[in-house]
Amino acid sequence: MIRRKNDQTTVSKNIREGHGEIQVTELMKADEFCGKGRLYSKMTVKPGNSIGNHVHSGDFEAYYILKGEGRYVDNGAEKRVYAGDFTLTKDGEEHELINDTNEDLEFIALVLYSK
Repeated sequence: MIRRKNDQTTVSKNIREGHGEIQVTELMKADEFCGKGRLYSKMTVKPGNSIGNHVHSGDFEAYYILKGEGRYVDNGAEKRVYAGDFTLTKDGEEHELINDTNEDLEFIALVLYSK
């Protein structure tokens, strides 16, 4: 299967009570995970916007930073993330991502079930 760029859906929405809206391009649809996960998307965080702090329960999430940089809060510890970095938030852990720069922050997000 190939899903062409023109067939991908992009929506803007607030995520986890963060600041502003995040552009989310759905790369896989929910029924394509065969019950193993729920999200595989390209996300764009505009300057000043964020994904709010949240805990993962029953799943885990990976980010691969494609472009830009931002402040990543990993279980309460603030760290910088840059293009080429990978983050992993395991089941029971929490994270947050803030674009505190003047450029877009783009990344791939993957959420898989841990059970």
